Amino acid sequence: MTVDERDDITSPRRRADVLDETATPGPGRFTGPATGDELPVLTGFLADQRATLALKCEGLKEELALRAAEPSTLSLLGLVRHMADMERHWFREVLAGQEGVRPLFSSPEDPDGDFDGATPDPAAVEEAWEAWRAAVDFSDRFTREAPDLDVSAHDAWRGTVSLRWVLVHMIEEYARHNGHADLLRERIDGTRGL
Repeated sequence: MTVDERDDITSPRRRADVLDETATPGPGRFTGPATGDELPVLTGFLADQRATLALKCEGLKEELALRAAEPSTLSLLGLVRHMADMERHWFREVLAGQEGVRPLFSSPEDPDGDFDGATPDPAAVEEAWEAWRAAVDFSDRFTREAPDLDVSAHDAWRGTVSLRWVLVHMIEEYARHNGHADLLRERIDGTRGL
């Protein structure tokens, strides 16, 4: 496999090639530091996970709303909507303590609205991406401006949480759902790998 083929996620490949340590990483991924202070390492991992979700969705439009398999409503678009709500919840509602911040795509009456409401309508796709980008921008700005990783706030589910915990949790949340994104993208067009 050539370097150009490794960089092209649409090229056919064996799963073993994905784990090849000599393979060139995909565009815009794995750019964070591997040594040094805790904050840049954590924010680097989070940025890498966000880039992975965006990469898995790259080049798709209405296909983003294709479901995994019956009866699941899991879709790439649902993942984007879900992660927008998660970013808003942890950084705006919990850590920043902003009043009136509610999920955009789910509610107590429709807790799976982030996935159930993911439709192939171009306006719905654009709304999801705009919400996700805005949420990520706020999260990054909050993290940059925080005096340290020990900034804490209360969450009804977890109790007192620190910025450090939220960053680790968001890395875990993205990583879990990026595994779903791998399978969803492969089902849509056969794309595997980076």
